[in-house]
Amino acid sequence: MKSFLTSAAGLAIAAALAATSATASENRVSVTLVAKADGEGDAAVKGDASLKALTFGTWGVDLAARDTNVKPGDDFDKYANGGWFARTEIPADQASAGVDYDVYNLTQRQLGQLVTGAPATSQVGGLYQSFMDEKRVDALGAAPLMADVDAVAAIQDKGAMARFMGSTQGTFGATIVSGGPYADTNDPTVNVLWLGQAGLGLPERDYYLNDSFKTQRDAYRAYIVRTMKMIGNAAPEKAADAIMAFETDIAKVSWPIADRRDIGKINNPMSSDELAVYAPGLDWKAWFEGAGIGPQKRIIVNENTAVRDIAALYAKTPLDTIKLWQQFHIADNAAPYLSKAFVDSRFEYTKVLSGVGELRPRWKRGLTLVDGSLGELVGESYSKQYFPASAKAKMESLVANLKLAMGDRIRNNSWMAPETKAAALEKLAKMDVMVGYPDKWRDYSGLKIDPTDLYGNVKRSAAFEYAYSLSDLNKPVDRKKWSMNPQEVNAYNGGLENKIVFPAGILQAPYFSESVDDAVNYGAIGAVIGHEISHGFDDQGRKIDANGAVRDWWTAADAARFEAQAKGFGAQYAAYEAAPGAFINPDLTMGENIADLAGLEIAYDAYHRSLNGKEAPVIDGLTGDQRFFLAFAQAWRDKAREDSIKQQVASDEHAPARWRIIGPVRNVDAWYKAFNVTPDNKYYLKPEARTRIW
Repeated sequence: MKSFLTSAAGLAIAAALAATSATASENRVSVTLVAKADGEGDAAVKGDASLKALTFGTWGVDLAARDTNVKPGDDFDKYANGGWFARTEIPADQASAGVDYDVYNLTQRQLGQLVTGAPATSQVGGLYQSFMDEKRVDALGAAPLMADVDAVAAIQDKGAMARFMGSTQGTFGATIVSGGPYADTNDPTVNVLWLGQAGLGLPERDYYLNDSFKTQRDAYRAYIVRTMKMIGNAAPEKAADAIMAFETDIAKVSWPIADRRDIGKINNPMSSDELAVYAPGLDWKAWFEGAGIGPQKRIIVNENTAVRDIAALYAKTPLDTIKLWQQFHIADNAAPYLSKAFVDSRFEYTKVLSGVGELRPRWKRGLTLVDGSLGELVGESYSKQYFPASAKAKMESLVANLKLAMGDRIRNNSWMAPETKAAALEKLAKMDVMVGYPDKWRDYSGLKIDPTDLYGNVKRSAAFEYAYSLSDLNKPVDRKKWSMNPQEVNAYNGGLENKIVFPAGILQAPYFSESVDDAVNYGAIGAVIGHEISHGFDDQGRKIDANGAVRDWWTAADAARFEAQAKGFGAQYAAYEAAPGAFINPDLTMGENIADLAGLEIAYDAYHRSLNGKEAPVIDGLTGDQRFFLAFAQAWRDKAREDSIKQQVASDEHAPARWRIIGPVRNVDAWYKAFNVTPDNKYYLKPEARTRIW
């Protein structure tokens, strides 16, 4: 859940587009089924007790997790979670430990019963069995891969390579640009093609350009050498140097990640013909043919100068270098589904990025593959078994109350002009809410699964997923479609679709429960709901109107006041050192930071609205407000590896969890009153220095 809570614009869209071209890959978090060793049979799920929702104490807060020797105003994260930090060790196969992993692992145990019990003749059972047949996979070695590698070797010219790159959006391989359908910025009722920069193997451009990532670069190059040797390249060291040089050149002209989330910067419409003139270095006709995309009247080109310059790099780079680059990425994409030698070699590299010391057991990775490839097929059964109608009804009631609270905050906003308020209230009123699972389930009957063909299954699944996405191109936007599976421990704001979505997976304790104190539900899931609502009004969401079109609906004075508050808020985050030498980038994280703060404030107001003017009871010596803020902090508790934090700071629009606790609360007046925070406390802010956006 590090990447939980999707922002409304550019970076999220770019990530979604990248996902359309990616094959199924290892998930960031692990699953915790109990299994026999590989070769001894399928995973055996723990008893029913392990499938029940987590609970904190008797009413929803883990009192033993606190460190009451720490003053709340000096470090609210340690005050709420310090006891838990002291007794918690990060599992060897995880990048961190925390509530996000706890709930994810619970969800995976629940899914495990569905997946491991499915017959091999079913799609779910067949895909899982093909992954678990490690003896067969090891016996095949690199053989499944070599037809694709040889196909690249046979490419004779740059046009043919462009066509091949386009085709990799639905299979193994790489492309220097990637694209997929999304709502038009002018007319959000219709899907058009969005296109953006691609081509890098490391997580982000800074990994190629900053000295602080030399260790990761060296590990990546060593991995390239091993991979090229394993697929039969006669000069793997030379090949690795050529590949690294090509990707470094791409990184130099690629946009910084903070710019990629700016809807104003990435909204660059062109036709296919105009794109070919603007970026002539790539045979666009061939690329689009490979991608299965016809000529387009309107393409939203995201990082336009990067696309142009990457195309120019492509034109001047020798074909032999690009062929080496393509062969490596085919093998890299496929590595998790090949023999142990490929899997171990890839992990030897990826562990340097995350700090994770142990590869997840095979049965965990197999479950992740099924979850990622047949998500709604598994999700339909999951929702029926683990998400009761009563939970859906209570959650919908909570969301309704949060929307009312947001409406009050807009109406009572002291610095906003009446016409801007009216437009904001219209957007809030039109914001769709989706809870638990989609109204209509996907049909997977066209996907062939063979229990004896893992490599083929993954390729066919990737092609099936890409075709599903591409089928929306130039068609009306279906706002009822979900971009997350019901079992996902996550939530998102649909941006140009003006909707908020809360999958069943996140609607479990300690985020949400039908049986806990109301202050806890509002502090935990309520802040998540508020976060998603306020994404429609963050630094990028505010540029999108009630119908989802990119349009400036603010008065000039209101926009200037918003920007001034955001700038001051960003300065707070720029001072936070998340790991040694790794400071939070406020330009990258601004949308999430605003949504974290606004979401907390909206949830607090909604909690008090739910009390109907009455005083909340005192429970275990804690007032309702204290319980609310403690639930918020404990929902974000997280203990992460240093390398993982550094990777997050460099490549993720979300601040590390610790600063998603401290950053918002120190700007909320009610927190100061609840915990008697005074000027002598470390994180005290003078009232006039506190950010007040919504």
